[in-house]
Amino acid sequence: MPTIKIKTAEEIELMRASCRLAALTLKMIEPHIQPGVSTQQLNDLCHEFLVNNNARPSPLNYRGFPKSICTSINQQVCHGIPGPRTLRDGDIINIDVTAHLNGFHGDTNKSFHVGTPIPKAVRLVQVAKKCLDAGIRVIRPKGHFGDIGAAIEVLALKNQCSVVREYCGHGIGREFHEEPAVLHYITDKNGRKLPPGAEFKPGMIFTVEPMVNLGGAEIRVLPDRWTVVTKDHSLSAQFEHTILVTETGYEVLTDLDGEYAEGNLAVLA
Repeated sequence: MPTIKIKTAEEIELMRASCRLAALTLKMIEPHIQPGVSTQQLNDLCHEFLVNNNARPSPLNYRGFPKSICTSINQQVCHGIPGPRTLRDGDIINIDVTAHLNGFHGDTNKSFHVGTPIPKAVRLVQVAKKCLDAGIRVIRPKGHFGDIGAAIEVLALKNQCSVVREYCGHGIGREFHEEPAVLHYITDKNGRKLPPGAEFKPGMIFTVEPMVNLGGAEIRVLPDRWTVVTKDHSLSAQFEHTILVTETGYEVLTDLDGEYAEGNLAVLA
C-alpha cells in the first residue's frame, strides 16, 4: 500500500521556494513565446534562468529525458521534447517546468497562445484552465482524492471535451514523483489505485495537472518514446499547479499572483 508523505513545516518552506522558482520561470519565458522562436530556444532560456537561480531543471536526464523543460504543441498532449521546431501563429504550446532547489522539486505548467489564437484553441485553453481550478477547489482536509478527478471530468464533459487517463498528477517533494497518483477522471469515491479511504491531510503536497483534449481522450506515444499526442489529432491543453493541503483548505504553492489566495473552507462553503 503506497505511503503518502506528510511534509514538515521546514519542508513546506523549502517547497514554497522551489515552487515559486518554477512559477517565476514560466513567467520569465512568456514574452519569448512568439512565432519563429524554436522550442530549443525556450528550453535554453529556462535552463539558464534556473541555473542562475541556484537550481537545476528536474526533467533533464530524468529517466533519460534529454531536455530541461517539456514543450508540447497543438495535438501534443505532454512530454514534448524541445528542438528545432519553430512556433507558428495560432499554435498553442504547453510549457512544463520543474525546479529542483535546495533538495526539493516544484512543478508547474501552462498552455500559451502563440500570436493570434484561433477560436477553437481559445475555447480549449479556457476549458483546461477551468478544469484545473475545479480540481483544486475540492481540496480540503477529510476530502478524498477521488473528488479531484470527479470535479475535473464532469466539467470537461459538460464542455464537450475529454480528459486523458494515462497520465496523472503526483506527490512531490524530495522526489520528483512521489505517492499518490492523482487521477483526473471519475473513479470510485476513494480514488482508484489509492489506499482505501485515502483522504486529504494537512501537509500533503501533490500536483493537479489535467490534460484536456478537444476531441477524444485516446493518445499514443511517438517513436521518440516521450512525446504523447492525441490519436485523433485534436488539440490538447494542460495546466498544472503544486498544491499543499492546509488545516483549512489548500495553498497553491506555484501561484505567484494570488489567484487562489482565498482557497479555504470559508470561501468554498
